[in-house]
Amino acid sequence: METAAVERTPLVTVAACNLDQWALDFDGNLERVLRSIQEAKAMGARYRLGPELELCGYGCEDHFLEHDTFLHCDQSLAALLSCDATDGILCDIGMPVQHLGVRYNCRVFCLNRKILAIRPKLHLADDGNYRETRWFTTWKRRNETEDHTLCRGLAEVTGQDKVPFGQTAVSALDALVAGETCEELWTPDSPHIGQALAGVDIIGNGSGSHHQLRKLDTRLNYMISATAKCGGVYVYSNQRGCDGGRLYYDGCALIVVNGDVVAQAAQFSLADVEVITATVNLEDVRSYRASVSSRMEQASGARRLPTVEAPSFCLGTPGANYVTHPPTLPQALKIHSPQEECALGPACWLWDYLRRSGSAGFFLPLSGGADSSSVAAIVGVMCGLAVETAAAENAELSGIDDDAERKSKEGAAGVGSVSKEVRRLMGLKEGEKVPSSPRDLANCVLHTCFMGTENSSNATRARASTLADQIGAYHSNIVIDTAVAALVGVFRTLTGKTPRFLSRGGTSAEDLALQNIQARLRMVMAYLLAQLLPWVRGRQGFLLVLGSANVDEALRGYMTKYDCSSADLNPIGGISKVDLKKLLEWAARERGYTALADIAAAPPTAELRPLAEGAGEADEHSQVDEEDMGMTYEELSHFGRLRKVARCGPVSMFQNLLSAWRHLSPQEIASKVKRFFFFYSVNRHKMTTLTPSYHAEEYSPDDNRFDLRPFLYPTRWPRQFAVIDSMLKGLPSGRVDGKEA
Repeated sequence: METAAVERTPLVTVAACNLDQWALDFDGNLERVLRSIQEAKAMGARYRLGPELELCGYGCEDHFLEHDTFLHCDQSLAALLSCDATDGILCDIGMPVQHLGVRYNCRVFCLNRKILAIRPKLHLADDGNYRETRWFTTWKRRNETEDHTLCRGLAEVTGQDKVPFGQTAVSALDALVAGETCEELWTPDSPHIGQALAGVDIIGNGSGSHHQLRKLDTRLNYMISATAKCGGVYVYSNQRGCDGGRLYYDGCALIVVNGDVVAQAAQFSLADVEVITATVNLEDVRSYRASVSSRMEQASGARRLPTVEAPSFCLGTPGANYVTHPPTLPQALKIHSPQEECALGPACWLWDYLRRSGSAGFFLPLSGGADSSSVAAIVGVMCGLAVETAAAENAELSGIDDDAERKSKEGAAGVGSVSKEVRRLMGLKEGEKVPSSPRDLANCVLHTCFMGTENSSNATRARASTLADQIGAYHSNIVIDTAVAALVGVFRTLTGKTPRFLSRGGTSAEDLALQNIQARLRMVMAYLLAQLLPWVRGRQGFLLVLGSANVDEALRGYMTKYDCSSADLNPIGGISKVDLKKLLEWAARERGYTALADIAAAPPTAELRPLAEGAGEADEHSQVDEEDMGMTYEELSHFGRLRKVARCGPVSMFQNLLSAWRHLSPQEIASKVKRFFFFYSVNRHKMTTLTPSYHAEEYSPDDNRFDLRPFLYPTRWPRQFAVIDSMLKGLPSGRVDGKEA
């Protein structure tokens, strides 16, 4: 007796994407969404997941309060549904939706030019960089749906008046699909747990998650853990790029099956659209789940999800088998080192600002110190990424003979967009070959200048020139002593007094004022050069001024307000000095900027005071930052993490450090804590004028978006310091580790 072959579970191909969306760029965002769907279909996918709020861009912020934002998103969705984009593929699209007078952050499931369901976000992100509850409301009726009335434009396109709205799953003929959104993965009671127990096979997470140093492995672990424990297919899409603010969304779309990563997109890239796919056997998912008795016991009593039917639709490709559509095998994870993150993240962030602002390049005051040299290295890395991507684009297009196909692949969101931008920056005509050397692009894009005074050393001047040459920057050296003397002369005319440095008989106030004059004049000169250097070189446009103050200096306030740290953008404003030193060493080794090795080894110095008596210009400067600050950069990083991440005030910070810094006596620890809090609070006002900085570190003091604390403090902290003093009375005076009496 013959038995008929029964195909119980098809092989299903799913797609996730990274999209470089831009807040309020509705036309560009729509083009990128459309291209990602087309690429997913071309790769055989029957399910496509996009990032959170992809039609408008995640970072619209208070524009979510405007009706126009919802209007334009509806228009974009109508455009997708009026063409063949959703034919034969289940599309999970992120957009804001207003339902019964309430704004929701939603996922919209579309298939065959119809809206199947709208799923609102259940848990909103409202800490750190996020303020979602300012703009949206959570859907509070778990496992419930109700009717949502479509706007006239969508109703005309789809032929539908009402669609289900709420927490639901889409039921295809062969699988259940549901989703969660970004923050919901991170919550203790994540929706994916109930969905998996209710039999959902594929769970999508459309996300708007920003890059932060050492964060990716945490995100990966959550997805791996979720599917290892619950079984199932977890598809993750993310926005990538800078959409107009301080954050860089770092992509890294993923597909995870039963605890194994089977597909991973790039974390840092200049491509506007990147689509990854994986073919999975849902029988493996169901077998995995059924092998755990305790999981089956919980699933048998789990509350069922409301479902909407995907009429006559199979997620599996008809006729697929293990030869034509073999399941995608697990792959090794790619996690960048912190040094690579410090280089690649800000480099991609700068690229988006450069191309979207339409500027001709960057201007950087290059002192030869660690901070400004780090910024120069990051721009060099950006140039390397640009020419590599342009070469790959040209290679792909050169292999296409059909003009129509070639044209369809080109465009704002397509192949060739980086090449087009490189040509614009270099003044090349259409069709001219893009140079393969990052130095050629850097010479057009990066303008640097060493702004010396009589207090500068030849050592830093030489380092700046050498580094600029290795990167390929358009570099110059100037001396601003004439400008400094002119400003002092104006003051002398006004007051009849001439300020002097402390080492030359002046007071601390005179000394500080003379230092600040130099720093602020460099800022003024930077903006003059940024406006006129393109004209000097016979080119059009303007330059964006780059700042170079690190996160630790901002935390301590070790900078002059409105000095050369004031700029248009600061790619290292959220990176610690410790990580910057590692970045310099990495770039010296991996990128061939060998001058950075000497810069990393040199003691950080502001060079604003006169050289030490008897020192020559070639000598290292005696004004050392850590001595000036009264604390090391490593100590500053520790203070910063305790203040922000561990939420410590002076007393709890002192208690924490008693166990962490056992090499110091309680009295020394108390003195350092008091010193930190005094300078942090007395300089806090400087945070209100910080240059917009790439967010990289979770203890950033940027009060404009991230660190919401006062800027006028009782700087002597009388109650707090008095409590520390009372604690000291009961503690030994020697080192805590007992090695010193």
